Amino acid sequence: MTEGSLSHLVVKIGGGDGLDLDGICDDLAQMAKQGTRLVVVHGGSAETNRVAEQLGHPAEFVTSVSGFTSRRTDRRTLEIFQMVYCGQINKGLVERLQQRGVNALGLSGLDGRLWAGPRKAAIRIVKDGRRMVLRDDYTGKVEQVNVKLLHDLLDSGYFPVIAPPAISYDGEAINVDGDRAAARTAAALECDTLVILSNVPGLLADFPDESSLISAIPSDRVAEFIAVAQDRMKKKVLGAQEALSWGVKRVVLADGRVERPIQRALEGAGTVIGD
Repeated sequence: MTEGSLSHLVVKIGGGDGLDLDGICDDLAQMAKQGTRLVVVHGGSAETNRVAEQLGHPAEFVTSVSGFTSRRTDRRTLEIFQMVYCGQINKGLVERLQQRGVNALGLSGLDGRLWAGPRKAAIRIVKDGRRMVLRDDYTGKVEQVNVKLLHDLLDSGYFPVIAPPAISYDGEAINVDGDRAAARTAAALECDTLVILSNVPGLLADFPDESSLISAIPSDRVAEFIAVAQDRMKKKVLGAQEALSWGVKRVVLADGRVERPIQRALEGAGTVIGD
């Protein structure tokens, strides 16, 4: 698939260290000027961890009984999360894109109920070998995308740049996984392709050995590879599985540290998931 054949494309920019944000924005700007209707979703986990430490409320991560790791999000953590994601990271990307002649507009999943879903009543985790239940956590998942708002922005010439959090059905801010939110957004926009950029070349069979890249995963075998993924990559593979189930034809887990990362991903560089 070439960039010229794309109508809508969702790009998820990871929140780890080492990504070439200037190079990513160069690529985004070139594609936008060629007519691709782009929506960016981004993370910010590494910077959030640093800021939380500086503010005396260090990040805590928990592992669900199903083996997925997520940020423990009490109310103070949620405030720090919003400050970094919706402020520093989001506006930094908007600034970079504006400098490249792209009329980027930053917003969060809260704004205009762009991303809505349930807040989890309880989270079942495993800690020190024991099962526990957390009930004061502000996490959830995206079930609904305000696709009309996205189309209105795109039709008006804006380039949406979206940060978590989302909004719960009860009107509360909730921390949601950015990769899974990007998957839901790509499906809502009826995208053929979702690109997820991170600070590794893709899914690695033997993490962190980058020569062990898994270059392709068929649609009917995605579940097998969730077990192969380590740490945060598990959510990316899960997000890919969900995107395919919702109608996206392929997901590319690609390297955000290289030149032309998005166009390389569209040409098949990274881990291509789907048929």
